[in-house]
Amino acid sequence: MSFARISAAIVGMALLISLGGCAANNTPEAYYGLSAPTDLETQTRSRSGARQVLVPEPRALQALDTANIAVVDDGPVYTYFPKAAWTDTLPKVVQAKMVRALENTRGLRGVGLPGEGLLIDYQLQTDLRAFELRVDGRDRAVVEIMARLVNDRNGRTRASRIFRAEAPAKSTSVRDAVSAMNAAADAVLREMSAWVLGNV
Repeated sequence: MSFARISAAIVGMALLISLGGCAANNTPEAYYGLSAPTDLETQTRSRSGARQVLVPEPRALQALDTANIAVVDDGPVYTYFPKAAWTDTLPKVVQAKMVRALENTRGLRGVGLPGEGLLIDYQLQTDLRAFELRVDGRDRAVVEIMARLVNDRNGRTRASRIFRAEAPAKSTSVRDAVSAMNAAADAVLREMSAWVLGNV
């Protein structure tokens, strides 16, 4: 093998090792999930108990369409907790929490995800507008979701609403931030679940 080829091989191996080290340094040391509220009051009307609702993945801008856990300062300026991540991309984590919350109401015949083959009456389409720890002078979690109930048979919007909640964070640690985000998301989903049952 020529000297040039040996040199190129050494450089290539060094680059791979360097990139591998960078990837290892960015690997989360902890993954965080969200729990769904379990003590939801059943508000079933005779009509809603026969309905089935599809919950597509929420839409989100790139800053929130990630597994990184967001911290937002004035601007807004987005940064992320190092060495920590959601168990999946945030929209998928929130989608799973919405499904569990609706199931926990026991007020619908079925709640499904795309591809599950349910005969759907309504879609709960959502936009994830905020899901973060705000550190702009008052440490708190902020969760804001725009929701639309769409009749799956004719494509018409049955109802739409913005849901928003804040919860104070005990500190700016990732554990306290996730705990506050979970509390704010619980408040949002309690309202959203009752709203869904009242409109299907």
